[in-house]
Amino acid sequence: MENHIFELQYAIDTFYFLICGALVMWMAAGFAMLESGLVRAKNTTEILTKNVALYAVACIMYMVIGYHLMYDGGVLLAGIEGGEALVADALKSSAENGFDGDAVYSSASDFFFQVVFVATAMSIVSGAVAERMKLWAFLLFAVVMTGFIYPMEGNWTWGGGSVFGLYSLGDDFGFSDFAGSGIVHMAGAAAALAGVLLLGPRKGKYTADGRVNAIPGANLPLATLGTFILWMGWFGFNGGSVLKLGDIANANSVAMVFLNTNAAAAGGLVTALIVARLLFGKADLTMALNGALAGLVAITAEPSTPSALSATLIGAVGGAIVVFSILTLDKMKIDDPVGAISVHGVVGFWGLMAVPLTNGETSFVGQLVGAGTIFAWVFVVSFVVWLVIKAIMGIRVSEEEEYEGVDVSECGMEAYPEFTGARGSSST
Repeated sequence: MENHIFELQYAIDTFYFLICGALVMWMAAGFAMLESGLVRAKNTTEILTKNVALYAVACIMYMVIGYHLMYDGGVLLAGIEGGEALVADALKSSAENGFDGDAVYSSASDFFFQVVFVATAMSIVSGAVAERMKLWAFLLFAVVMTGFIYPMEGNWTWGGGSVFGLYSLGDDFGFSDFAGSGIVHMAGAAAALAGVLLLGPRKGKYTADGRVNAIPGANLPLATLGTFILWMGWFGFNGGSVLKLGDIANANSVAMVFLNTNAAAAGGLVTALIVARLLFGKADLTMALNGALAGLVAITAEPSTPSALSATLIGAVGGAIVVFSILTLDKMKIDDPVGAISVHGVVGFWGLMAVPLTNGETSFVGQLVGAGTIFAWVFVVSFVVWLVIKAIMGIRVSEEEEYEGVDVSECGMEAYPEFTGARGSSST
């Protein structure tokens, strides 16, 4: 009887893992739509190419090396056999000692769920360097980011490894990041920041006298659709991180995570909209969209322990932070076309620091050490990698190519040929 119960729970947990992984994979479409909506029309094809290509690169690099580094030898090529052995051992233990309710799931499903997180981290970089980075320089960085940089810090956190043998974030400091406010989102933003600092701003974004020129996106309906797709995919992002579904306790935990994820997004959007209205006198749609994403990023570090009201407030703080962060980065002449560094980096840090507010097993010191370790590693190594790529092949397109749009120079085609570029009414 115990074996049958175990087999059923194994099937439920594996299926749940796969469905959540598919939801997170759908976030790749959300990033593609959001970013293509927030850049100018002449750069649409290139940013779509980056998003679809980086997903494929992430899948290959994480399979070949990243998963192995992150989980000390767990390689997909041997994972299915390993998964079958794991199940066989669990069934044997269940038969001998009685079923203890602790389910396992297919190692292949674990890889699939993990690899879509890697792609998400890299997607964050895409938007921040939009409209002026060379496509192949970006893809070369994606190889290193998904195959080495992300897996290393993932090993120190979710993988349970020690930081160069010096200290353990989990055992020594009690660092906790439930679904990746820091491990995924702040890491992606740190890599993006390193690239943006070396890349420089878009032409015409900042004037010599310090003024900031707004460069509107070409398709706000597409950006809004992208936000809704990301909002939906985030239920898999956070909900799947519970890891199990096939018992009452975990089913209740999943339900609470879904509830809090949704509440935080709502709180972030409404707060960002209100703050924008107070600052600009208008309801700024782009700030509202980034506010929703900020709320989602903020709750990702701990969506299981807050009440729904607490989750709403955590998201609301994230929504306020993102507006001021975007304005501050502009004053510092750090050009981020989609606000990715603010949404995922600054608010990702807030998400980590909010964990001890509802999770008594964590501390602010431990969270700060974890955040500092992740940021320092990703930023420094990314900066070095960007420098090497810059020396080898350059990372920025020419001024003429930037003016004409990277769609033509990098991809040889336009997303909207009837309306823009050489055959359309405008090349701007």
